[in-house]
Amino acid sequence: MTGAMAIAQSVRSGQQSATQLLDQCLTALAKEAAPLCAVTRIMAGPARRDAARIDALVAAGRDPGPLAGVPFGVKDLFDIAGLPTTAGSRLYADAPPATQDAEAIRRLKAAGAILVASLNMDEFAYGFATINALHGTTRNPHDLTRLAGGSSGGSAAVVAAGLLPFSLGSDTNGSIRVPASLTGLYGLKPTHGALPMTGVFPFAESFDDIGPFTASLADMVTIWEVLAGRSAQDDGAPIRLAQLGGRFAENIDPDQSAAIDAIAPDAPVVTVPDIARARSAAFLITASEGGRLHRAALARDAMAFDPQVRDRLIAGALLPDGLYAEAQAFRARFRATMLDLIAPYDVLIAPATPCTAPPIDDPRILIDGAMTPARADLGIHSQPISFTGFPSFSIPLYRPGRLPLGLQLIGKPGGEPTLFRLAAMLEQRGITGVAMPGHPYSGDIA
Repeated sequence: MTGAMAIAQSVRSGQQSATQLLDQCLTALAKEAAPLCAVTRIMAGPARRDAARIDALVAAGRDPGPLAGVPFGVKDLFDIAGLPTTAGSRLYADAPPATQDAEAIRRLKAAGAILVASLNMDEFAYGFATINALHGTTRNPHDLTRLAGGSSGGSAAVVAAGLLPFSLGSDTNGSIRVPASLTGLYGLKPTHGALPMTGVFPFAESFDDIGPFTASLADMVTIWEVLAGRSAQDDGAPIRLAQLGGRFAENIDPDQSAAIDAIAPDAPVVTVPDIARARSAAFLITASEGGRLHRAALARDAMAFDPQVRDRLIAGALLPDGLYAEAQAFRARFRATMLDLIAPYDVLIAPATPCTAPPIDDPRILIDGAMTPARADLGIHSQPISFTGFPSFSIPLYRPGRLPLGLQLIGKPGGEPTLFRLAAMLEQRGITGVAMPGHPYSGDIA
């Protein structure tokens, strides 16, 4: 499927109808989505009604909006009117249906976009792999034997496969940036609290954010503008760059290191103090908030949870309040340190993931010379950034014919427009950009 901007232009100009494009999208999903294990529900009826409404607006000479007729999907933790919000768990498969759409969905529909699917995730967003006990493991369209990353893996896989122009995921500790890196997409974790969270099933509310996956930078910018309600134009001043060193320069692919050096060869290398402690505190806060959220359900029916998720939630629920308070106090100090560190710069550059997508049959990655579970450690470079609440933009290195890999562009709070402008400059230089997988999906590429 073509990009969101091209689709919207075609619909708004009357060259194609939203209904035609939707039918093409639904046909492609029916034929090609199954091997990815990425789609959990298709909303064909409501989508057709929305498409007919958009076509009627065009016929009446009215503008349906900047995303006119663009199909999209959302991670399975967004409220969708008339459906239960399951958060990827059988525990809520029969929950009362949502009475209205999540606010982000409402804004996208108001801009003309058409919701067609809900998408696979780690249960309750607790993981970096999209290994789901109910729906299965989402596969990477660049190589079906490999993980797509998580916890928003379904949202990434359908866009990387070209089945939807964009999707929404959520990011607590890297759940957008990790799958964006592993599937070769643009993926944004915004400034904490900048995009609407109303109607999104929480994981750890003090970290949770939503954001888009796209296969083009132009699509990302427009979708962000719709969701944020503000322009992506910045002041156009020269962008001051720094490289993140220390732990961010360890557990890094040589291609990421070379790209960072090419982007900012003369940029200073800054080291973040207490980075290991920050990641530990992030784990603790995440576990504690997630455990508290699910404490009553665990007491009522613990065996209904995915065993790997259940054990971590129980451990989090048992953490002492004093330890949680200590971690939050450290977080405030660490954020102040990071604000001082980034003050002389506009963007910090770091790897998004420590490696390419690991194989599904052995989901481990090399960290500090030892093989560790991918489900926990793919977020080694993203988790400390979530801890600050800073915006972080995962951008794909341009690697046609090779497994995808991404970088993080990290900005000051509210600095998304500058991240977008830098990403455009790097795309023009050919350093970054999306290389779509071959079809049919098959793998063993290096």
